[in-house]
Amino acid sequence: MRIPVPGEVLPAAELGRVHCVGIGGAGISAIARIMAKRGVAVTGSDDHDTPFLPALRELGVTCHLGYDAAHVGDADTLVVTTAAREDNPEVLEARRRGLRILPRSAGLAAVMAGSRVLAVAGTHGKTTTTGLLTSALLAAGVDPSYAVGGVLTATGRNADAGADDLFVAEADESDGAFLHYRPFAAIVTNVEADHLDNWGTEEAYRRAFEEFVGTVDRSGFLVCVVDDPGAADLADRARARGLDVVTVGESPGADLRIHDLALEGTTSSCRVSQDGADLGVLRLRIPGRHYVLDAVAALAMGLRLGLPFQALAEGLGGFTGTGRRMELKGEAAGVRVYDSYAHHPVEIRGDLEAARALAGDGRVVAAFQPHLVSRTRIFGEAMGVELGAADEVVVLDVYVAREDPDPDVTGRLVADAVPLPAQHVTYVDGLGAAAQALAQRARPGDLVITLGAGDVTSVGPQVLGLLGGA
Repeated sequence: MRIPVPGEVLPAAELGRVHCVGIGGAGISAIARIMAKRGVAVTGSDDHDTPFLPALRELGVTCHLGYDAAHVGDADTLVVTTAAREDNPEVLEARRRGLRILPRSAGLAAVMAGSRVLAVAGTHGKTTTTGLLTSALLAAGVDPSYAVGGVLTATGRNADAGADDLFVAEADESDGAFLHYRPFAAIVTNVEADHLDNWGTEEAYRRAFEEFVGTVDRSGFLVCVVDDPGAADLADRARARGLDVVTVGESPGADLRIHDLALEGTTSSCRVSQDGADLGVLRLRIPGRHYVLDAVAALAMGLRLGLPFQALAEGLGGFTGTGRRMELKGEAAGVRVYDSYAHHPVEIRGDLEAARALAGDGRVVAAFQPHLVSRTRIFGEAMGVELGAADEVVVLDVYVAREDPDPDVTGRLVADAVPLPAQHVTYVDGLGAAAQALAQRARPGDLVITLGAGDVTSVGPQVLGLLGGA
């Protein structure tokens, strides 16, 4: 559901009683949590229970399961998820009563009002980078508010209201939400075509990032990972418009440059220099080159804010991830099982590269659930090609989410494009069948990884159960 952003977004304290439609999602639950912590009366509803709801209930937030007009109660304002259907009874009731209705982006803008916003944007890596930045700031003695698209393992939360004026926010481009945040400073990890169901063309998608950069405060700054061509082009355009830009990466011209990158099992490390001067070594407890780039981008923002390298490095080094980003689900019968939110070809490539390093002498057995009909139609073949980096591949049907099914766009588009021998690729119907297929293929020493932004995350625990009972 597309709901327009009003010309003026009131601060959260001026919204009256707030009801959140889709409160179980990462984005809306973060808004609800911060509002509740600041004393705003909040209720919400979702069509199913999620891991974000128990923490909200502990704060006294009533979270209904199922949508019903009666749930709106005496609310003055609705904050609505983009996943809501046009016939959602709570939205229809709010419209009938003439209530204020805000999209998710405006809800987040309302809780950020009055803060210096540090926005993290990019096609890939937003959630991890937002988590890394939050962890680094906390270690450096800063108490920021934050809203992340996943649960930080260090805090067990995806959002909180801090005492300082900084607000770290994951800036989502999928529906244009990031165009409404007016950040003091921003990170752009990369720019690569995605969400074309909303933007239509790659050119329009890239223009949106340029527009986003144009919203950064002129007294602030932009951090770009220039190893990515899209972000490098954005850095050049931002500098041409007079914005202060800090570049990071392995590229020779980067302001904050990575040297001696080492990926060893579950850890990563590199040496960092700034304008040619050595700063020291950064050691991380997360695997993969893409995560190192995310960490150095967070480091660059912290340094530019005037915080010391050593404290920031300690915070980054203590970061153990966010939910669904190379998250270890457990081990059974000598098989480790991981879960990842990867749903774009580039994300699949990065996480399978990390999985390969983690697997050591073992094999990588991957299950992938395509997310969205439109994304699968455009990128399905590329998804399959990237899955070829695994040794065994299980492909599920498309997780439809906010779109209608298309009989011509199924997981078979992905499975047929995997460049492995046919006996190493299987297409299955349903989560249970996927778990069975993974458990049958996994051998002691192997690493199993489930990939996708849908409900494939539930497959890993099933695999562990099957292996544990074997």
